[in-house]
Amino acid sequence: MSIYELKPRFQALLRPLVVRLHAMGVTANQVTLAACAVSVGLGLWLFFAAPSLAAFGLIPAWMFLRMAFNAIDGMLAREHNQQSALGAFLNELTDVLSDAALYLPLALVAPFSPFWVGVVIVLAGLSEFTGALGPTGGASPRYGGSLGQRRP
Repeated sequence: MSIYELKPRFQALLRPLVVRLHAMGVTANQVTLAACAVSVGLGLWLFFAAPSLAAFGLIPAWMFLRMAFNAIDGMLAREHNQQSALGAFLNELTDVLSDAALYLPLALVAPFSPFWVGVVIVLAGLSEFTGALGPTGGASPRYGGSLGQRRP
């Protein structure tokens, strides 16, 4: 079972919040940019402040919340007629930026190596962009991975 199969239940839990956000005038692009800002802020803080190792526990906690932000921005876009080319672009770009920012501080944690963390960041970015480019060649996005991630 992939996380993607749980998506309808997860969205049902978030729908009341999405309706309230829409009523408040919050847009999908604002949610996308807010999630990216928190990811980049957290990643840079962990990297430059070099806090205790316990602070690195914020990364998986935030990644779970970020998954909710990603669902919320998608629901706002689809269910409240906010889909746009800019939104699609921001969705892909901010995912790559957010992931890179959250992986970067791991370069400071033993036994990880800055070189290999960099390699993972580059490969993750390439994987995301490859998946995003698939539809330009006529392919449809696939979400069958173990964590429900898009597959090219």
